Amino acid sequence: MNEKELISRLKLAEEPAFKLLVENYQDRVYYSVLNILQNTNEAEDTAQETFIQVFESISSFKEESSLATWIYRIAVRKALEKLRKQKNRQKINSIIPWWMPSEEKSIDAAYLNPGISNENKEKTTLIFKAISELPNNQRIAFTLIRVQGLKYEEASAIMQLSIKAIESLLSRAKENLKNKLKYYHTS
Repeated sequence: MNEKELISRLKLAEEPAFKLLVENYQDRVYYSVLNILQNTNEAEDTAQETFIQVFESISSFKEESSLATWIYRIAVRKALEKLRKQKNRQKINSIIPWWMPSEEKSIDAAYLNPGISNENKEKTTLIFKAISELPNNQRIAFTLIRVQGLKYEEASAIMQLSIKAIESLLSRAKENLKNKLKYYHTS
């Protein structure tokens, strides 16, 4: 089934079309949000929320971009919403710690990504930790292009920024990562 036909069937709320959509995009969406959130539970929730949003809003999809770009845009937006909520909870916790329990951040993206060999997991965990400390837009640009392997044009469409802005974000992200990782020596 081609993309146009899939979109038409999704707009008719056909269950087999939605199942096909999830099968085709679930891994890409999950790993995209996992690389941003770096927490498996949050990534699973966010991926599910993404597909719920796709199902609920497919009728408003204007087809000005590819279906994949539109889905990625929703996933990134959902991941950013989670990050904002986490930061708000952290602020509240720092002001009144007895109010809510502290949350542990899990840097497990490296251990769950099937593309990373066992001998590289420790280094990758260190890199993912450094990525998690980048400002949101830098983190997303870096994740989409360097981790997910998307093209600049795709990242530009997902983030709704110009290619020059994406290049700038990626350049700053690389410089920040270089500074964060400069004291790490490989043996």
